[in-house]
Amino acid sequence: MTNIAIPYGAYWSTPFTRWQGSFSHLHSLRFAAHVARNELQRRNIDVGSFDHAALGVSVPQKGSFYGLPWLMGLMGSEQVGGPTISQACATSARLLQSVASSLREGDATVALAIAADRVSNGPHIYYPAPHGPGGTGEHENWVMDNFDCDPYTGVNMLKTAENVAAEYGLTTAQQNELTLVRYQQYEEALKNDSAFLRRFMTLPFSVPDARFKREQSVLQGDEGIFPTTEAGLAKLKPLLDGGTVTFGGQTHPADGNAAIVLTTAERATELSQDPKIDIRLVSFGQSRVKPAFMPAAPAPAARKALQAAGLKASDLSAVKTHNPFIVNDLVLAKELGLDPLTMNRFGCSLVWGHPQAPMGLRAIIELIEQLVITGGGYGLFVGCAAGDSAMAVIIKVDDGT
Repeated sequence: MTNIAIPYGAYWSTPFTRWQGSFSHLHSLRFAAHVARNELQRRNIDVGSFDHAALGVSVPQKGSFYGLPWLMGLMGSEQVGGPTISQACATSARLLQSVASSLREGDATVALAIAADRVSNGPHIYYPAPHGPGGTGEHENWVMDNFDCDPYTGVNMLKTAENVAAEYGLTTAQQNELTLVRYQQYEEALKNDSAFLRRFMTLPFSVPDARFKREQSVLQGDEGIFPTTEAGLAKLKPLLDGGTVTFGGQTHPADGNAAIVLTTAERATELSQDPKIDIRLVSFGQSRVKPAFMPAAPAPAARKALQAAGLKASDLSAVKTHNPFIVNDLVLAKELGLDPLTMNRFGCSLVWGHPQAPMGLRAIIELIEQLVITGGGYGLFVGCAAGDSAMAVIIKVDDGT
């Protein structure tokens, strides 16, 4: 898959905002189209350049049945179709794999992978049950009910973290120590007026009103990140009796969107902000582990991606993870022989939050920029997903030096 390229700079992410925060009033698909129009214009990329696109979304919005074609129409492209993809926290990775497959098979030459979610104000769904008592159906809070219970295992995601922590003998103190490092790494992204974030994020960020007619507010960066100290983490108690995981060692729901342009190596130089920088998608991996052990799933997914690329973990120059629990990073490091302190430079979903579908795209964008800064090489993104599963993506960056 090494002929699948990402033009340097042809990607973006909004800031991620806290649950019920500054994006909670925005329809996620309309918002993604609004942002994409502006970001493509800033990069001098004509929406007419695309002959394929795919949308990732995990929290339905009104009208999202029409998915990708609707979103592209809102962007001003009425000739481009493509799939709408949903795989919970692995949506971004699956989205990239789908688009890469279309490019590899010759079904596309320039494609947009775009993902959006509003976890705030999730839908309440009623399912008719004609054969139920009196015809009474069932209802579901799409976000809250699925956070609270995996219908297969009957347990929530927090319990999966505790199961893995117990199996690996991880203590609260170990989790707190690495959690503090993760917040310190994000602080590096904020230095020099958020110079790292500005490499792919428009700041200050103008938040539109619900009708996309006027500016409602302005963000200076991500929203909902709390100052974290060693003493503060030590005061937090485990959430489950006899457990080890505190509020400090887990992510928080968020809203936002992100996108990446993919194309052939030949076309990438035309669309790149710096043609000397070469970025390739290399391989993918997926896994599923035993029931109710979700945070253990990234390691086997990463191994599959490494095997597909003909690489060892020691060949990686950078690692980025989706870490809904800091337990994830401790286990991945142990299983692959990685240094957990060097993973997730500049930030991660534990810190800047988890808007589900676009989370992985932002992480991969940050991975690209980190590799450009540090001289290139192979980078791994890996993260768990609902259903005790995970996906991994390996990229390669040549910085042209």
